[in-house]
Amino acid sequence: MKKEIFINRAGREIPTYIEGYGDVKGYEGPFAVEPTGEKYAPQKSGSKPGLKKVLSNLKEAIQNSGLKDGMTVSFHHHLRNGDYVLNMVMDEIANMGIKDITICASSLTKAHEPLVEHIKNGVVTGLETSGLRGNIAKEIAKNNILGKPVIFRSHGGRARAIEAGDVKIDVAFIAAPTCDTMGNMNGKDGKSAFGVMGYPMVDAKYAAKVIAITDNLVAFPLVDVSISMSDVDYVVVVDSIGDPEKIATGATRVTKNPTDLLIAEEAAKVLVASGLVKDGFAFQAGSGGASLAVCKFLREYMESNQIKGSFAAGGITAYLVELLEAGLFNALLDVQTFDGAAASSVDRNRNHVEMSASTYANPHNKGCSAHQLDMMILSATEIDTDFNINSITGSTGIIMGALGGAPDTAAGANLTVVVAPTMRKRIPIILDKVTNVATPGETIDVLVTERGICINPRRTDLIEKMELAGIELKTIEHLKNEVEILTGKPERVSYEDTIVGIIEYRDGTVLDVIRQVKA
Repeated sequence: MKKEIFINRAGREIPTYIEGYGDVKGYEGPFAVEPTGEKYAPQKSGSKPGLKKVLSNLKEAIQNSGLKDGMTVSFHHHLRNGDYVLNMVMDEIANMGIKDITICASSLTKAHEPLVEHIKNGVVTGLETSGLRGNIAKEIAKNNILGKPVIFRSHGGRARAIEAGDVKIDVAFIAAPTCDTMGNMNGKDGKSAFGVMGYPMVDAKYAAKVIAITDNLVAFPLVDVSISMSDVDYVVVVDSIGDPEKIATGATRVTKNPTDLLIAEEAAKVLVASGLVKDGFAFQAGSGGASLAVCKFLREYMESNQIKGSFAAGGITAYLVELLEAGLFNALLDVQTFDGAAASSVDRNRNHVEMSASTYANPHNKGCSAHQLDMMILSATEIDTDFNINSITGSTGIIMGALGGAPDTAAGANLTVVVAPTMRKRIPIILDKVTNVATPGETIDVLVTERGICINPRRTDLIEKMELAGIELKTIEHLKNEVEILTGKPERVSYEDTIVGIIEYRDGTVLDVIRQVKA
């Protein structure tokens, strides 16, 4: 039977029903969905005097949690490529003979490639994540080893889905650098410290059972608490939860690449010309080298004009800590700490504030920091002439990235600027249509490249401001044609009809689907 297809507001063809997902509601706009109903709540639980939460090993904790076939478990990725906990837990689940498990992770990295075997063996049958990389991504994109679509959600979208009950977590496994005997934990102390614990805060509140896994057990009470014992069922001590040295992989330093520096300098000029760089402004930049370089040029302008911002937010890097400590921002709002220097700042700077993923970017609560932003700097693997950006698949159709907080912050900021080179390895990044839409074009305002600056035609106010500032502009169509003279027009990859990934917008509607790459 032929499936019915509709075209959503992002211009993507979407089936009305997707096997392994269900009925589909298409994306209708950044704030089209009004939240209704009540938040999901887990079952009540209680405690008695003399309660002991520390168990002898992971197997005992899994047994006590009641985990069984067909359930959903969750993990966070604050340790990024240095995470040991997900693999450790899934190996134990496999050894116990438990199958048909759905993993709801804040993101999945190359560190989690052992999942390929668990998927092939039927231990894991569902994945819900912000991103996917490495061999897992290739096996899913090329060979559909999961057999049903991976659900991709932004950081705000994941928090919303958990709070709404769209995702019901049976057992949350939380890697904790420091934890006391009753389950109070934080991420800033201990040998495996990674900074804030923004992602698992939501899991801890809404999961049926919560297991803290730590390599630094301390006596009760832990003084600085990120996740409270009132949300934790069991505590397990292991030799190591991960390698914090692998949190940053070199992408959190200001670039020395001349092209990236040129792009960053031009982007800073756009920010200044917008009129938004003034006392009390709020700012967020990604962790990539070009985005951080924008911070460098922005800093020079702020210092020379004695401007002090309100806050910088998002994933916090050492460079943003420098801006805080130089007195250029009043506060840092941190959902994910990107490097060791930033992690140590959480302890010494009272204005370095930990926040949950819900506080960061959930559109369906009573206020999130993403909606307070004046400007946001993003990167992209592709952008099209409608300003849609792709950050999740490459030109080959292989899944290789993440949504992260880009859809959330792009929707919330007054000014969203994409910084990117016009080509990578002689493959142009400006296309008629992106391979997949990760962030809709109606929330993107400016593209800054080494060959020119393009403004979304929706933003006539910005066009006027740039012209007044003497900043030369090009239409995105003109820039695309200019680059294609140098690179040629790239051949597009062919796809099967099989859907291997679903990109949800932050409100739970479907923004796009990822199809299996033809062999």
